[in-house]
Amino acid sequence: MGFMTSGKSTLGKILANVLGWDFADLDKVIEQSENMKITQIFEKKGEKYFRELEEKIFFEICEKEFIVISLGGGTVENANIIKKISEIGLSIYLSVSLENLYQRLKRKIDRPLIRDLVLSDVATKEDFMTRINKLFSKREPIYKSAEIQISSDTQQIGKTIDIIVKKIKRRIDEKY
Repeated sequence: MGFMTSGKSTLGKILANVLGWDFADLDKVIEQSENMKITQIFEKKGEKYFRELEEKIFFEICEKEFIVISLGGGTVENANIIKKISEIGLSIYLSVSLENLYQRLKRKIDRPLIRDLVLSDVATKEDFMTRINKLFSKREPIYKSAEIQISSDTQQIGKTIDIIVKKIKRRIDEKY
């Protein structure tokens, strides 16, 4: 879990490969099921529809064992999903500084909750930072409840994966 552009999809795929587990990118599975991009789902069917679909598909994916699931940035706002993760899985929070989030998001038109700013001719960095901070502030307490927290700000991907794998193995050893 983590904010938009924190590296969930990239690191999740690599982590699954290293562990020999399956991988599911929740947003990609949703896009495949609806045959449209997330931004189109938001535009045509609304955020409420998207969030209900997100929960339904998440629970379907959870039927599999030994799977790394990359959540959408806002998925954590769903208490049912967070509860399920705590019951059957291990949560990992990939943190990124607000400045780096801005740098990564300022040209991303595929993020429905900031798309209007990216497409605007008059949006300023301050406008982006205000929006990012508003969303982040709401989600941060949930992100920080993750069992494993790691910065994906500047560290090399390989080193980040090594740290996560060691922490996962330690948690598994503690549980069993």
